[in-house]
Amino acid sequence: MAETRSTSTDQDISEALGERVRRAAEAGTPLRIVGGDTKAFYGRPVEGETLSTREHRGITSYDPVELIVSVRAGTPLAELEAALAKQGQMLGCEPPHFGANATVGGMVATGLSGPRRPWAGSVRDFVLGIRLITQDGQQQRFGGEVMKNVAGYDLSRLMVGAQGTLGLVTEVSLKVLPRPGARHSLRLEMPRAEAMARLAEWGRSPLPLTAAAWLEGALHLRLEGGPSSVAATRERLGGDDLDDDFWEALREQRLGFFSREDARPLWRLSLPHNTPSLDLPGVEEADLLYDWGGTQRWLRSDLDADTLREACARAGGHATCLGNREGAGQADPFMPLEPVVEKYHRALKAQLDPKGIFNPGRLYAAL
Repeated sequence: MAETRSTSTDQDISEALGERVRRAAEAGTPLRIVGGDTKAFYGRPVEGETLSTREHRGITSYDPVELIVSVRAGTPLAELEAALAKQGQMLGCEPPHFGANATVGGMVATGLSGPRRPWAGSVRDFVLGIRLITQDGQQQRFGGEVMKNVAGYDLSRLMVGAQGTLGLVTEVSLKVLPRPGARHSLRLEMPRAEAMARLAEWGRSPLPLTAAAWLEGALHLRLEGGPSSVAATRERLGGDDLDDDFWEALREQRLGFFSREDARPLWRLSLPHNTPSLDLPGVEEADLLYDWGGTQRWLRSDLDADTLREACARAGGHATCLGNREGAGQADPFMPLEPVVEKYHRALKAQLDPKGIFNPGRLYAAL
């Protein structure tokens, strides 16, 4: 199949963006980089002049045979996913949108992945290369468009999750995946401890699992793959049928658990595989949603931030505070860095953004 390129929505404003960055650097003016702004709640607020990437959009190249697509940062995620779906393909990291205006740049900047992440990979795993406007206003290319491009320091994947603090990403090349031939979702009533034990057991078998979440006394599973494999696994595991829309609702935080009416802060706990219950004081099972087979846990709690983060650190993980989406009364979003790690963060920021103009303070107050 021949390579395809962008449609009438294609628009390249990289020169204008570069000039804007150059002028900001000369004046020492902080920039608040914005795409669809659907993930502004994730991280610390930025004070600076707004620099929008929304007009820098379009699929610059797409080779369905090689499973590679290159797309500008301001391209709506929905637009990219629709183009891939026409070829029977998808973004393997299943990134959340959190709104109709979500862009590819926001996906890269936050690095957030959906329910499929433990089985298919994170956003970072699918990034092959990027185009980046540096603090001097010049556009540089890092990485490439092949999976084995590993020469030198992989700056392209470093940008994933950096939240725009190291430069302005203008384009990204991604590996994509074929859509599965069959899909079926199940709901199995069982206690949380039994669910985690079952998942640990099933993890040692070649089952076609691509999502697993526990909440409200039940284990929710998604099976994807060949029709015969999905059908056989469905028969083996039993349980009740579950609407496939459950996974999109989980990804987009539209389930009742994420209700905005609950004023308690929302926490994201990232923990090693098979981590047992943290036994947090005052936390009940109804306050928890286990995603990613238990390695990502969502928590609604007024528990003191230091107590919660210390418990996660002892288990080898970390805790991120998403507040109540409006940010009212929330703790600092991210765990403080260890001194050695902070040293490298500061050195990297100083090297790539010596004037401190790119989303200053977005990740940490001094970075």
